[in-house]
Amino acid sequence: MQGLPLRRFTGTTGVAFTVLQVIEVPLYFIHDGAPPDSNVLTRIMLSLVVLVLFLGFVTGLRELVRLAAPAFGWVADLAYGGALVYIAVTFVAHSLQAGEVIAAEEPVDPTITAEGSYLLYGSIGRILIAVFLVAAGYAVVRSGLLSLWAARSAYAIALINLAFVPSLYFGNDTGHFFSANGWGTTATIASLYAYWVLAVGIALLRQRNTRHYAGQPGSASENRR
Repeated sequence: MQGLPLRRFTGTTGVAFTVLQVIEVPLYFIHDGAPPDSNVLTRIMLSLVVLVLFLGFVTGLRELVRLAAPAFGWVADLAYGGALVYIAVTFVAHSLQAGEVIAAEEPVDPTITAEGSYLLYGSIGRILIAVFLVAAGYAVVRSGLLSLWAARSAYAIALINLAFVPSLYFGNDTGHFFSANGWGTTATIASLYAYWVLAVGIALLRQRNTRHYAGQPGSASENRR
């Protein structure tokens, strides 16, 4: 039963994070042209809560890996560090966009006018999420917390994120899927990692004790190598 409250905390924050993320994303698409201030500020407010929940999830995941396999704590630290920097730069991007909206006398589209947020939401965000996913996927499997699906799915989503890092070369047309601030780069692809967090959160909530999966230290297949 060791670590059960921590698994519950980590799983619950992961599920809550994804639910709010799913609610937030459509707010970017319900208005043509400049959205009303209330829309922009509401989605930013929701995202502040989402990011705090993500912080809780990655903190819990790091500690679970350390409990299960201290030798892989450094990998969990890398996942935590990548996520922490991602959270920080996203807070900065939110501040830039909210500032544009609050200061403007007429409605503006901050995804276009807040030029300093382009790379924070786009290329920088994509490479940081890739770091988080690769490290987290490796850590949860090698520590025996979860089976191989967790690593394989994390690596696949990380590769998709990395494919959008060069989007900084493709202008600032928000209607362009692959532009620096396009709807693919900053919204659709940016939300994929949330579904990995959801799957991991559910898996942790369903666990009653730590398992040693095939290929992990202490497993039968590992001992045969």
